[in-house]
Amino acid sequence: MAVFHTPMITLSDGNLIPQIGLGVLRIDDEGVTPVVESALEAGYRHIDGAAGYNNEAGVGRALKNAGFTQGENRKNLWVTTKLRDSEQGYDSARKAFDRQLGLLQLDYVDMYMLHWPTPFDWRSGETWKAFDEFRAEGRVRTLGVCNFLPEHLERLHKETGEYPAVNQIETHVFQQQKTAKEYLKKYGCQIESWGPFAEGRKDMFTNPVLTQIGEKYGKTAAQTALRFLLQSDVVVIPKSTHKDRMQQNFDLFDFTLTAEDMAAIEALDGGESLFFSHYDPKTVEWFMSIL
Repeated sequence: MAVFHTPMITLSDGNLIPQIGLGVLRIDDEGVTPVVESALEAGYRHIDGAAGYNNEAGVGRALKNAGFTQGENRKNLWVTTKLRDSEQGYDSARKAFDRQLGLLQLDYVDMYMLHWPTPFDWRSGETWKAFDEFRAEGRVRTLGVCNFLPEHLERLHKETGEYPAVNQIETHVFQQQKTAKEYLKKYGCQIESWGPFAEGRKDMFTNPVLTQIGEKYGKTAAQTALRFLLQSDVVVIPKSTHKDRMQQNFDLFDFTLTAEDMAAIEALDGGESLFFSHYDPKTVEWFMSIL
């Protein structure tokens, strides 16, 4: 059995996903190679990428350079990538996936995800048929989605007979997704956080509640926020390009927040996105244009 360096969560399909990974959004293709190499050296065994990040070749170079494309190292690594929204559809998804595997220099990925439900041009059902074939071919282990609301999950299930194993959605101390957790649990779908630091909004890195709690354990506000999500059974994908910050984001397993700590952080929840509305047509069109 593969041995990982972080706590694992068992998904509905039986696969084990490391609970913390490295995100590579907004890192250019050349710059991402040393970032991923540093993360692997620091002990990360979960890399979260996407076609829409335009850096899969750089991620692939890092995996190759560090010796993580084959053998035991590959078994001990979880690699996620996502289909570009403009390539949803059965035929286009099959072509895209072949290209993505080539860029990553891998024989398979651990999770392949729909990056957006494209509600105004719904093609997720037919795309999922291709995803299911990739899984049957042994080229994908787990199927997931990003940014799906309940109605999208229900429509996908109606068309395919399956709920995804993971839904990656905005989740942080100011948007704790309490309602989403309830319906995702009903569907057997693991919640995974994008934006666990809320991109620094609402002064998260100096928030007095997070800072005061962190001081008790010799931790930063950022580490305290991540620890809260981990104890809330959320898979987290923090991003950093700095080696020392990567290590800090990974150094979360030598302390435990008390029930009182958890309650104080739960009170920070505003229950709303700090970024956008998933129901706004302009927002959806913008995402589809870049991902």
